[in-house]
Amino acid sequence: MKVAIRGTSSPWLLLTFTLPTRRASQRVEVWRKLQRYGAVPLGNSGYLLPNNATNQERFEWLATAIRKYAGEASVVKVQSIDNLSTAQLIGRFAEARAREYQELIRELQKLSSVPSQKRPSSRVSRVRRRFREIAEIDFFHSPLQKRVEELLVRADKSPARQGEAAKVNPKEYAGRIWVTRPRPGIDRSASAWLIRRFIDKKARFAFAPEEHAPRETVPFDMFHGGFGHRGEDCTFETLQKSFRIRDKRVEIIGQVIHDADLLDEKFGRKEGFGVDEILNGWAKQGIPDRELLDRGIQLIEALYYAVAGK
Repeated sequence: MKVAIRGTSSPWLLLTFTLPTRRASQRVEVWRKLQRYGAVPLGNSGYLLPNNATNQERFEWLATAIRKYAGEASVVKVQSIDNLSTAQLIGRFAEARAREYQELIRELQKLSSVPSQKRPSSRVSRVRRRFREIAEIDFFHSPLQKRVEELLVRADKSPARQGEAAKVNPKEYAGRIWVTRPRPGIDRSASAWLIRRFIDKKARFAFAPEEHAPRETVPFDMFHGGFGHRGEDCTFETLQKSFRIRDKRVEIIGQVIHDADLLDEKFGRKEGFGVDEILNGWAKQGIPDRELLDRGIQLIEALYYAVAGK
């Protein structure tokens, strides 16, 4: 591995160090600080962080501490690494943060199944503190950060009916305007497809922040009210159960959407991750909400025919 060292414009910081073998407790202390700083190991060469003032101060402070422990340490500004592209380096940080966010998601999903009056506030507070710690070192803005934020909001509120979704009268939902949050992802796109195909063929869709949703509309995948996550179900599953949609392909799509949206590997379905990535890519291109939803509906319609016979 060759490291190219440049000036102040270098995008990376590399901490290299050695400690005497007798300094086991100090070695653990250094390792824990590196974990807290969000550094990723670079083989046997050291630990890497994006180059900014805060990270440089942290590495230099840690290097000083290592020297006090009779070790050797250097902080190096790095321009490039010959066998790792910038995308690969960013990927290592993304994978580390994704693992940490997924732990929080699993914890919050367990909490969501506990009635709010029995939910220990200390557990929610602990998760929130951990979330702030991870977000601080989420240098490349993992999409899972927003997912954890949503689950934390739900954990603070009384959950909708747990377990089986309440049954509804489909006639009351014909020809309605259905409203959801802007920038629809896989669960909202699939839910819109389900609504238009099985629930309300003349459904119209609108977008609004939670606090500005018109009263006469039917909310879906909002944080409060309407049809949303209930218990361990994503919004698609809530709609499927509430309107008693019994279709084998819809059941399969529900499993696909569940795993892609909740990331709990409940059904072992991987098909939805590609659909979600496509939607995220279109969103990053600045495609308007309505067109983004229409494209998502088309993707789910194609998926409906693709799973035929499975």
